[in-house]
Amino acid sequence: MKMLTKEYWENRYNNQEIGWDVGEITTPLKTYIDQLENKHLKILIPGGGNSYEMEYLHQKGFENVFVIDIAKQPLENIKNRIGTLADDFFINDDFFNLKDTFDLIIEQTFFCALDPILRSKYASKMNDLLSENGKIIGLLFQFPLTEKGPPFGGNISEYKNLFEPFFKIKTLETAYNSIKPRENNELFFIFEKK
Repeated sequence: MKMLTKEYWENRYNNQEIGWDVGEITTPLKTYIDQLENKHLKILIPGGGNSYEMEYLHQKGFENVFVIDIAKQPLENIKNRIGTLADDFFINDDFFNLKDTFDLIIEQTFFCALDPILRSKYASKMNDLLSENGKIIGLLFQFPLTEKGPPFGGNISEYKNLFEPFFKIKTLETAYNSIKPRENNELFFIFEKK
């Protein structure tokens, strides 16, 4: 298996080897964000990459949105696109080092990029990072988990086993509005902190 280190991800961005990056927010996340009314939510986008989600939230008037990524380049890309946010909102660190709490965490191609041996640690850390009544929402890939990746896949029963100890599973179903290249390969989910 590849060593998914800071250097690995920096090289991927520097060499424009970012096939997961579609250049805009994807439909399932846009649809979810469009129905959010509380603009004061404290939101985290982990492993955010170029984070079109952060840009979209900012455009919609959300002012308390943080993005963390182990690679520095994508954070610089977001800053250059948005231009008006303080550096505090951009965290260049390992997600597992983060100590804070959030009302909402948005998952978009971070979970699938982690070495699968970190999945239970991810679920536990997500729970720790959420405030009382906090939620994690987003997309998980549904295709067989193999050693070939990232991205790494999985299925509904694996994800239920992984997340149910920490979360109430409100929604976990095939996304009806995925972008064409990901059609039928994404699960949209909403998990509430237990």
